[in-house]
Amino acid sequence: MTQKHDAYAPERQFNQKRALDCVEALKKNGFAAYFAETKEEAKKLVMSEIPENATVGFGGSVTVRDLGLPQALQEAGHTTFDHWDPSKTPAERAEARDAQVTADIFVSSSNALTDTGALVNIDGSGNRVGSMIFGPKVSIVICGYNKLVAGIPEAMERIHKYAAPVNFKRLNLDTPCQKGTDCSQCRPKTCRVTTIIEAPPGAKTKFVVIVVNEKLGF
Repeated sequence: MTQKHDAYAPERQFNQKRALDCVEALKKNGFAAYFAETKEEAKKLVMSEIPENATVGFGGSVTVRDLGLPQALQEAGHTTFDHWDPSKTPAERAEARDAQVTADIFVSSSNALTDTGALVNIDGSGNRVGSMIFGPKVSIVICGYNKLVAGIPEAMERIHKYAAPVNFKRLNLDTPCQKGTDCSQCRPKTCRVTTIIEAPPGAKTKFVVIVVNEKLGF
């Protein structure tokens, strides 16, 4: 029987090698880092990191929803705080954001992840990056290979030229970056808080980063 040729195998192997190298860099920086070949594997890793009856907050993240984590954790009996839940009123969404800060676990993604093991993020309100850094004792970040970059300058370029415009489009926000205009023309500023996490913050008891060999989120 003739074996079917897989034209995309070299690309997957390239992305896998880069993801594995990033995991090693993250470990050297003190993160609890894991590689997952698929989003299903990543989901199982996340679930295994969350103890019974834990409270869990979610950052604004397409990746987290790609993995179906809010529903899975609710079904597992956890109390969750999800301000993206469409069934919530504006007041309930605000309450969910506040509750994320004191949750046991905070689950989110990152806008960019450098080859040297640094997480780079830009927020508008700062609730996502704030909870990543302080508050919940455990942070869990899931990143697809598409968010891997060579360094901090490349991370900033990725965010300003791709992640931010796409996310603002998703949120129906009319920003200059969607039209290819320089960020300096954005008034009032939409990208307001920039963070670079090079090692787990001292307030955390554990900071987990899972790098996935699939495209996830923006």
